Amino acid sequence: MKRHGMLNSHISKVLTDLGHTDLIVIADAGLPIPDHVQRIDLALTLGVPSFKDVVNAVTDDMVVEKVIIASEMKEKNEETMQYMTERFTKADMSEVSHEEFKQLMNNAKAVIRTGEVTPYANCLLQAGVIF
Repeated sequence: MKRHGMLNSHISKVLTDLGHTDLIVIADAGLPIPDHVQRIDLALTLGVPSFKDVVNAVTDDMVVEKVIIASEMKEKNEETMQYMTERFTKADMSEVSHEEFKQLMNNAKAVIRTGEVTPYANCLLQAGVIF
């Protein structure tokens, strides 16, 4: 058994396979996921696991150079927006419309679905490099 870091074998594999600029998505329970993109479904019940818990666990094990969120998050989910701003102080953050966000998901290596049920609690994470 691993001593620390990501224990979920599916997420660990995705993170290990990421190259520079590859994308993964951390999604709320309602975000539509394209059929061709790998789905890692962690949702257990409404709100479990939370978006924040999953983002924290994934980004503790991943170099993130860019974060993309839906611009609607600012107005519709201020608490999550504040969390994202505080969590990603060293990564570039950009905003796109929710519709554009869903189109960008087509390029993701995987979508990690949480149990989150607050609006627009989704992010695209672009992999950086450790050197």
